Amino acid sequence: MKINLIYGLLCFLFLGNIVAQQTPAPKQTQDYSIEGATAHLGNGQVIENSLIMFSNGKISFVGNANMKIARQGTVINAKGKHVYPGFIAANSSLGLAEIDAVRATRDVDEVGSMLPHIRSIIAYNTESKVIESMRPNGVFMAQVTPRGGVISGTSSVVQFDAWNWEDATLKTDDGVHMNWPNSFSRGRWWLGEDPELKPNKNYQKGIIKIKEYINNAKAYLKGNKPAKILPYEALQEVLNGSQKMFVHVGGQKGITDAVNTLKELGINNIVIVHGQEAEKVADLLKKHNIPVILERAHRLPNTEDEDYDLPFRSAKILSDAGILIGLGMEGDMERMSTRNLPFYAGTYAAYGLDKEKALQLITQNNAKILGIDDKVGTLEVGKDATLFISKGDALDMRTNILTDAFIQGRKISLETHQTKLWKRYSNKYKK
Repeated sequence: MKINLIYGLLCFLFLGNIVAQQTPAPKQTQDYSIEGATAHLGNGQVIENSLIMFSNGKISFVGNANMKIARQGTVINAKGKHVYPGFIAANSSLGLAEIDAVRATRDVDEVGSMLPHIRSIIAYNTESKVIESMRPNGVFMAQVTPRGGVISGTSSVVQFDAWNWEDATLKTDDGVHMNWPNSFSRGRWWLGEDPELKPNKNYQKGIIKIKEYINNAKAYLKGNKPAKILPYEALQEVLNGSQKMFVHVGGQKGITDAVNTLKELGINNIVIVHGQEAEKVADLLKKHNIPVILERAHRLPNTEDEDYDLPFRSAKILSDAGILIGLGMEGDMERMSTRNLPFYAGTYAAYGLDKEKALQLITQNNAKILGIDDKVGTLEVGKDATLFISKGDALDMRTNILTDAFIQGRKISLETHQTKLWKRYSNKYKK
């Protein structure tokens, strides 16, 4: 009897979960024309009174609404509103975990330290309720990134309206992620150690471990390969430059050592992730054409002698130095915080970065860094019709109110579990 009761309860919960999930929108069958909006193209350009048309999931026209050209299909009057390309979150673990407090829902890390062959995309959950809550703020795409270890595995880039991970994928295995050793560390105060920041005694050992592993992989790939070693095989595209190496590292010394060491090992397609103190080595990054995926601006300085607002000004400093910069989301409560991606970009704009350049952090720049700029990131003819209409400035949480949204031309719902609860309890207490 008890077993039957448990079985019935599980079936109820399972079926209830299926009903609760949104069905992906059907393929675009009718054309759309968005007329009259201020179009922010995502590449720094703005068109007042714009006309944007798209058909079969692709943008077919971008220009001024005053032009005498026949409108296609359904015409959306967006006068007084703004239209943007869908936002892209880099370095995110969206879809790899649902409830942080429930271990069974977390699949962001694997056992082991050297895992270049682990593919995060296999674990991506398209039915996550966390993912659907991104869409009302215009966040439609993300780089799904593994965590943990020295080499965490490979990331992939997805869009947020799909049946499964195969449908969701925009780019599979876009890069391998490495966590560089910390050059400085703090003592464990709970064990009575000095909590002050000091040089990490094991720093060089960590670098030696990385060098040995990559050299072993190079030797294996050049040899006769009597036995297949998947982790070494997974590094082949990184070593030949066709796949990026995303190095999670911060600090002037850490970034310098990471770049020089990987260059010596023959790895040239490098992206710096986090990049605290990257402004101190801007010349090195510019010399080797290395982009940086910055962290969220809402954080404290790393050391006591840094300006209090340095984290907020870092995007402008690096942009002025000619570094290609994007915006990532790793950190505390990262999955839930990713919905605020445009507002983090807005913070960088409030501290000196031009507003359209701040927008580029989460549109064109992130698309370039992730290798999907041929499909998304800007409003251009031939690219995916992944875009949205907002009542106001999309980088301002007070005015970013979406009215219409499209992913690859499919008109998507902006309803989520959270908006349903909001409406439910708004009605309950409405006088």
